[in-house]
Amino acid sequence: MSFKLKKGFTLIELLIVIAILGTLAVVVLIALNPVQQLARTRDAGRRSTVSQLGHAVEARATGNNGVYVTAAAAWVTGLVNAGEIASVPQNPTYSAPGVGSHPQGADCSVNAEGDFCYSTSAAPASRAIVFARLESAAENEKCGASQAAWAVYSTANSGAGIFCNDGSAPAVPGVGGYTGSTWIQ
Repeated sequence: MSFKLKKGFTLIELLIVIAILGTLAVVVLIALNPVQQLARTRDAGRRSTVSQLGHAVEARATGNNGVYVTAAAAWVTGLVNAGEIASVPQNPTYSAPGVGSHPQGADCSVNAEGDFCYSTSAAPASRAIVFARLESAAENEKCGASQAAWAVYSTANSGAGIFCNDGSAPAVPGVGGYTGSTWIQ
């Protein structure tokens, strides 16, 4: 009687390898946290767009004797009509901790076009801000407990940054208070 030695893996060996690969896949998935990766990606886009809109507002003011675009519901359309930007950008829907999922512009009390917020000092506007709420845990952790992170372009500061406050829309510098608020560059 002759026995042939069969080459290959046993069922037990295959099951052990599959279990190890499955465990590694779960560990990698948890470590990468794809939901937060996507939130950080959207936040990077928001920060970039807020900065670009802020620069467009500054450019428009330069050509308009230092007077900023009127704080109205169609403020971005005014920038498009003036040739400062090509089209109205759209801010994606987001889900912020403790807020749930809603359109970005829901954080604006007034002047949300393209779901980006805009506010100016009293007429004639000599200062302005463009802002949007950030959603990623990484950005919000930069702020204190129970504070919200905002991407803000401030003409008074001549630049963009992250602004932390109690969650209410940021105020124009020099108009309203910055009590309990922090700029993070």
